[in-house]
Amino acid sequence: MIEIDRITRLYDGKPAVDAVSMTVETATITAIVGTSGSGKTTLLRMINRLVEPSSGEVRINGEPTTGLEKHVLRRRIGYAIQGHGLFPHHTVARNIGAVPRLLGWPAEKIRARVDELLDLFSMPPAEFRDRFPAELSGGQQQRVGVARALASRPDLLLMDEPFGALDPIIRTRAQEDLRRIQRALGSTILIVTHDMEEAIQLGDRVAVMDAGRLVQHGTPAEIITRPATAFVAEMVGGVERPLRLLSLFPVSDLIQEGPAEGAAVPDRTSLRDALSTCLWTGRDALPVERDGQRIGRVTLDAIRSRAECHA
Repeated sequence: MIEIDRITRLYDGKPAVDAVSMTVETATITAIVGTSGSGKTTLLRMINRLVEPSSGEVRINGEPTTGLEKHVLRRRIGYAIQGHGLFPHHTVARNIGAVPRLLGWPAEKIRARVDELLDLFSMPPAEFRDRFPAELSGGQQQRVGVARALASRPDLLLMDEPFGALDPIIRTRAQEDLRRIQRALGSTILIVTHDMEEAIQLGDRVAVMDAGRLVQHGTPAEIITRPATAFVAEMVGGVERPLRLLSLFPVSDLIQEGPAEGAAVPDRTSLRDALSTCLWTGRDALPVERDGQRIGRVTLDAIRSRAECHA
């Protein structure tokens, strides 16, 4: 558990981060979202003491970070940034194993961890272990950057706009990878983004920053349906709010008995994606399947009714 207790950072007497308090539960993703200059990156960097707080305290599993040497603290915290920051003259395996080597892990343990992470990121070790960063696509480089941050099994992973430089299709895939791997490893993640869509898709909880202050901290559904301020409502987007909410729920929530023609969608498909499929294909209902077996249908009317409840 990460406890942020009235943390403040002043520059020339003015707060860049102003008395922010927040608790991040173990094995969850918290997305910190805000516009440029809102203080979100400064807040993130104070957690691993790349920026020293002017006042306040951060505790990791009850232990104040100020009680640790900076290099010891940072080895306990993974850090992934936009552009990944890989060592260009080191192989993928050497990049991922950088922190475990500093910690004195045996070579065989490092190799096993590298291969484990490459497998998790759908990058076959025999194919990718000995490549150099320049031989990878942008999306692959970003995966290696995140794998490196996770290599030493850190207490916490901090991510600062990690997917900002990726094109939309690769970005969506990278987000899906992160969610899948977070669930597999039980990692605790804090991710900074300026994109409310990304925050809602990734976060178990969303923290909205404005002018250095934390203006709302809640589940994605709470942020969408009950914005605490006009700024949060603007970030969520008036017209887009129903669609954002549909993205949080699977079609299994609205499954019905009855026939439906055409290709089926998995029961984990979001209602937003199901709506898009209905409109794109001109269908009024979609078959729903689980483990290859059809279990019912979801209708366009039911999806629209759910959206209209929150319009």
